[in-house]
Amino acid sequence: MPLQSRYADARNTLKAWLDSGVLVPDDVPALYVYEQSGPGILQRGLIGDVGLADPGQRIILPHEDVFPGPIADRLALMSTTQANLEPIFLLYEGENGTATRLVDEVASNRHPLVSARTEDGLTHRLWAITDPAEITAINADLHPRQALIADGHHRYATYRVLQRQERATQASAPGGTHQARLPQASSSTSPENRPHPADPVGAQPPVSGHAAATEPVQADDPSPGAGEPTPGPWDFGLALLVDTSAYPPDLKAIHRVIQGLPAADAAARAKSSWQVHDYTDLELGLAALERAAEPAFLLADGNGSHLLTDPDPVQLARAMPADHSDRWNSLNTSVLTEFVLPVVWDMRDNDETVRIVHHDTDAAVRLAIRTGGTAVILKPLAIEDVLAVAEGGERVPRKSTSFGPKPRTGLVLRTFATD
Repeated sequence: MPLQSRYADARNTLKAWLDSGVLVPDDVPALYVYEQSGPGILQRGLIGDVGLADPGQRIILPHEDVFPGPIADRLALMSTTQANLEPIFLLYEGENGTATRLVDEVASNRHPLVSARTEDGLTHRLWAITDPAEITAINADLHPRQALIADGHHRYATYRVLQRQERATQASAPGGTHQARLPQASSSTSPENRPHPADPVGAQPPVSGHAAATEPVQADDPSPGAGEPTPGPWDFGLALLVDTSAYPPDLKAIHRVIQGLPAADAAARAKSSWQVHDYTDLELGLAALERAAEPAFLLADGNGSHLLTDPDPVQLARAMPADHSDRWNSLNTSVLTEFVLPVVWDMRDNDETVRIVHHDTDAAVRLAIRTGGTAVILKPLAIEDVLAVAEGGERVPRKSTSFGPKPRTGLVLRTFATD
């Protein structure tokens, strides 16, 4: 199907759902408390509109680079549908503030709009906060805080491109009057369509519309000054905000598979610059990796495993870029990208050479066996390192972090027409 047809189909499907009542806008503005729970997992946060801020303001911090292709795709989808179809995932240090206390009070004492279990074993619950005083208190608490993009870098970048595009369109309209409205409405399932708590998510009408009349993380005073455009729906983006002090995120590693390079050969080539420890059993190698000081990597391919530790400091220092911070240069993904791949193995870090496997060591080893290659098993980065790199204006190497649990698509949408 041509891409333009796909975007148009998405727009038409969304319109049909709204026209038929499958999606029903709420009658009043709301923020949404969102809870995900399961074995060993409990995460609560707020879904709402965030004011869009330039990364240079250090209000909403990206930690990964973005690429033009995915932004163009998401821009075409958002422009055509005039909607944010799923929230990005933001983390902030809430220090048990008003917003966090209210999130917990709502989740503990109020009846949810939606309660559903998905195939991954997680239970999702959603509540609407519609009391203007509570929304004001949440905004006051979140206004001075800083947020890290955990997931959704390309969508956040698209929010900002769409903002510039829409502002330019408004400015070029006859008179250049900027007739956009502030966000007004939010939405959830209507009372007659609200799901029974035991029903599966697939059987339910999803929640639609946008989440807040005011923005939880605000770049500047949204009131327009003289000659400034009136804020419109494109000046905000849908996001889930989670307080890491109350609900520490699950940050997992992303492993690599180097195709066509057997683990024994990879380990042999590393011996001139790393200490190499051989293990016949993968589990023993994984246990040793867990104990090892960073940087460390476990190489495996089904014929045993090899732990790389204690790199030669002179060779390592020569390989790491001088224009990056010491913190960035200490990340295991940075060492892999700048030293191990190009210097030790004479390879480039690209999609043709390096395959990506998200936090599943067994899957990485299976792929290594199928491709005659090496699974490179990493430990997850520390969130404080990711935040420090982002605060310094740097970006971690590609595919360095996998934050979870991510918000489920379809529970809350935001349409510009209801703003």
